Amino acid sequence: MLRGIESDLLEYIIANGLQAGDRLPTLEELSAELRISIGKLREQLEVARVLGLVEVKPRTGIRVSPFSFLPAVRFSLLYALAQNRKLFDAFSELRNHIEFAFFHEAVALLTNEDTARLKLLIERAFAKLEEHPPRIPHEEHRELHLTIYRRLDNPFVKGLLEAYWDGYEAEGLSVFSDYDYLHEVWTYHAGIVNAIVAGNADEAYRLLVQHTRLLQKRPKARALHGRVNDDALTSEDKTIARPTIAA
Repeated sequence: MLRGIESDLLEYIIANGLQAGDRLPTLEELSAELRISIGKLREQLEVARVLGLVEVKPRTGIRVSPFSFLPAVRFSLLYALAQNRKLFDAFSELRNHIEFAFFHEAVALLTNEDTARLKLLIERAFAKLEEHPPRIPHEEHRELHLTIYRRLDNPFVKGLLEAYWDGYEAEGLSVFSDYDYLHEVWTYHAGIVNAIVAGNADEAYRLLVQHTRLLQKRPKARALHGRVNDDALTSEDKTIARPTIAA
């Protein structure tokens, strides 16, 4: 039995050396082989499914999933936030320290394809900000941060970083309308990407640290359905100077 985990189903997967994509026997077959009730197996299967350890589909049955830390962290984080929304600040602090600790390692692993993607995300974000009315580039924000760390061979780090954005969205932080704040955020992002492209990881790190402090002075949300409330923006706000992106 796995230490600390009372699951006949998971023990069966490990004992039989099953890998991602491998199919498990039916619950009836497992029940007979393991000599436990189908009801108990169903309970264990649901836990394994919620944790992302297996997938269950009508035609393909039960299969082992590739390991990801994200489902377990996301489930626990969203539960915690539902009980106490202030816990997001604690998780946000953890996420910041993780990004800082792994930044140089992550940047060193980026490919030309990755840096091209980062530059494209900057362009897309400013294009949204320049629309009338402006749109919040949240998808670009999430993808930019995760792209920087995508090459790390550490599922725990990547799971924690990705779960942060699920919590970010659950807290409604992806929907608000302060234009100056959005412009400042993306100016920092452009600086980080330019420094990465130039091979100056230390400068990119310095800008990352400064950028994370912006959340502390974030204005209250005023937007609906992911679109900036145009009435909250002045004509002066709508004219922005887009930073130059390194070639």
